[in-house]
Amino acid sequence: MTLRRRGDKATISIQEHMAIDVCPGPIRPIKQISDYFPRFPRGLPPAAGPRAAAPRDAPAPTAAASAGRRSPSDGARDDDEDVDQLFGAYGASPGPSPGPSPARPPAKPPEEEPDADGYESDDCTALGTLDFSLLYDQENNALHCTISKAKGLKPMDHNGLADPYVKLHLLPGASKANKLRTKTLRNTLNPTWNETLTYYGITDEDMIRKTLRISVCDEDKFRHNEFIGETRVPLKKLKPNHTKTFSICLEKQLPVDKTEDKSLEERGRILISLKYSSQKQGLLVGIVRCAHLAAMDANGYSDPYVKTYLKPDVDKKSKHKTAVKKKTLNPEFNEEFCYEIKHGDLAKKTLEVTVWDYDIGKSNDFIGGVVLGINAKGERLKHWFDCLKNKDKRIERWHTLTNELPGAVLSD
Repeated sequence: MTLRRRGDKATISIQEHMAIDVCPGPIRPIKQISDYFPRFPRGLPPAAGPRAAAPRDAPAPTAAASAGRRSPSDGARDDDEDVDQLFGAYGASPGPSPGPSPARPPAKPPEEEPDADGYESDDCTALGTLDFSLLYDQENNALHCTISKAKGLKPMDHNGLADPYVKLHLLPGASKANKLRTKTLRNTLNPTWNETLTYYGITDEDMIRKTLRISVCDEDKFRHNEFIGETRVPLKKLKPNHTKTFSICLEKQLPVDKTEDKSLEERGRILISLKYSSQKQGLLVGIVRCAHLAAMDANGYSDPYVKTYLKPDVDKKSKHKTAVKKKTLNPEFNEEFCYEIKHGDLAKKTLEVTVWDYDIGKSNDFIGGVVLGINAKGERLKHWFDCLKNKDKRIERWHTLTNELPGAVLSD
């Protein structure tokens, strides 16, 4: 763009008018709109100062003029030198300049711009972190989960705080049957629980195929509790009898796989002891306890009891039943029954153990069952054979209850 003079009056084209710098001082057209309208101090940039300060009728000190080949008309043409070249000297970096030239605004590196959604996308910042430790006690078939503390939880209440608690689930499995939870701490985003929650009846097979889901929630008295964040730990990452500590960022809620076979749905665990007594000439069956039973009542609990049968039972006299434990999913029975039978006949027998929910005024609900005997598989078969091989030795094993029991009559 050039500035043309007709006498003493300057005319500016409409294209140049759209690129006028409106800073104080003389009107100066600039190269492009994309130059972001750099605002100079009054006067020209330092690099162009000496040339702009020269008399209007003096020729510019170019290499051709010093050689004496410039005509008067060439000098006049230099007087009307394109203003853009003066501003070009500001952006270029010619040899040594009389003073430090200011930095160009467009030369800012793009990486200096803040990431608009960098904080929002960080789950550690948005949801918080959770500190906990896990210990698998292989000898006692127990998984101990110590919930230590959380930091920087997401505010859930109107006062900018939360009422957090932690709940645990073992996946896959019925969520109500194996849910454990801590106490609720009020009005805090940095709670410290230091609580240990224990799953009983955890086998080596569980440690290979199950995952522990740890969720942090906000408790509300007058509406549904709100989810804050969760993390999941595959139990195969743990070493037996070795405590592992975690400090993990909470994540958004992940979908639970519901494609598992419902016909083999887990309904809890039961601890059974077997012993063949030479003195009593019979099989002693101990019902020690159950853990994480499925909830069958509207209050979220069950009223469980256990029945045992030694089949085939021609005389219908092999039924034994424990006492009913009210409103619990983790009952302790510690009851023992004796079946008078010769040791050699045990190989032909099958022990059926079923757990029921007691209801008043209606039929009792079947919770789950397990079969031990010659036709069983896995741990159930091994438990039965260990009993036959080791007379007068009490052998305890945890077994998984399922909602289907082949050959059993599902009514009380």
